Amino acid sequence: MSTMSVHGMWSSRLAFILAATGSAVGLGNIWRFPYTAGEYGGGAFVLIYLICVAGIGIPIMMAEIMLGRRGRQSPVNTMRSLAGQEGAHGAWQLLGWMGIVSGLLILSFYSVIAGWTMAYVTRAFGGQFGGIDAAGAESMFGALVSDPERLLAWHTIFMVMTVMVVARGVASGLEKAVRFLMPALFVLLIGMVLYAAQAGDFQAALAYLFKPDFAKLGEHAGEAILSAMGQAFFSLSLGMGAIMIYGSYLNSSASIGRNAVIIASLDTTVALLAGLAIFPIVFANGLSPDSGPGLIFQTLPIAFGQMAGGQLVGVVFFVLLVFAAWTSAISLLEPVVTWLVENRGFSRVRATVIAGSAVWLLGIACLLSLNVWAGFTIFGKGILDLFDYVTANVLLPLGGVLIAVFAGWIMRRASSRDELAMGETSIAYGAWRLLIRYVAPICVVIVLLNAIGLI
Repeated sequence: MSTMSVHGMWSSRLAFILAATGSAVGLGNIWRFPYTAGEYGGGAFVLIYLICVAGIGIPIMMAEIMLGRRGRQSPVNTMRSLAGQEGAHGAWQLLGWMGIVSGLLILSFYSVIAGWTMAYVTRAFGGQFGGIDAAGAESMFGALVSDPERLLAWHTIFMVMTVMVVARGVASGLEKAVRFLMPALFVLLIGMVLYAAQAGDFQAALAYLFKPDFAKLGEHAGEAILSAMGQAFFSLSLGMGAIMIYGSYLNSSASIGRNAVIIASLDTTVALLAGLAIFPIVFANGLSPDSGPGLIFQTLPIAFGQMAGGQLVGVVFFVLLVFAAWTSAISLLEPVVTWLVENRGFSRVRATVIAGSAVWLLGIACLLSLNVWAGFTIFGKGILDLFDYVTANVLLPLGGVLIAVFAGWIMRRASSRDELAMGETSIAYGAWRLLIRYVAPICVVIVLLNAIGLI
């Protein structure tokens, strides 16, 4: 197999780690993780989540990076090439197509939600959180999502930002962006945690997140386990082609296992730091930690409006969310761009503009489903909710299962052993092979069946 990708290569192992971590770190870590942990009682959920990251997330991430580096092409062409090499059916290229379609659908509504965070940066900067109450916070958010022209403006700005980075290529675009955005994200997040430690109820937050109380799960224990399993899988950006294409730019001498552990650890650290930044403020202001998706856009503005220095803290927090969304969006657009370059002969700029325009149009449908088209549903769901459901509950877990099956059952031991460079008798290789062949696919199938209501 080729040792170089025609699209470029990461200049260093650090560049790959920053890029892959940026792909994994997104709104799922800073927006979804805290409110999901809050819904299931905090510490018990966090412990289950950490176990799932180690037992499911890391093995599948290693497999996806391995496939990407061995194929050195877009996800579709990589799977076609690897299937031929392993003597498997060419239909395995559908796994690559699933990743590309998932990325396009996710980015279409992800861009709309990222637009909300950009809008809230301006609201925080303008001091609109000052003295706001629950009714005011709800009214502010409702006014935003009910205004299609405003949503379109923010969605367009965010997509232009994303296209500008991807169009510049691996070295000049993706790598330069993550070398700035990821350190900035960590600095902002740590700054938020330090502020929360001083201004919020940090002890209560520590106990809430890191002192497991399984009694709080009660009759929802099974649901919490499945939710933690799903969160661990989805927060690592698996099954959507992003990690596969980033793996294709990785140097052949880099350790896949070590890098996967580092990326998963950084991703999990961001999620935990987000909890430590948010919950002290929530508890200090007597707000509810289990307020669901509205925790960020409706609960936190109330706290920011009541605390000293809340205007600056609010600006920093929502800028942090924008950075997290941006690094993920870049990785979601990359797989389809590489396919257009390889299969249609387009220049990278043209391919990026075409792919970005397609996502932008899909995003318009998503934002209109929140207001003008609110009455239009497919299978009882609006367009944004439908895209979210199909990707999160069907395409991504199915993609994860197929990655595990291909890496564990279709690829020859010699191929995976060669790419992972762990050695035939290595305990680590044996553990990975056990997890990727049995534990990970069974667990993800359970998540999939639960998500579609079959268990």
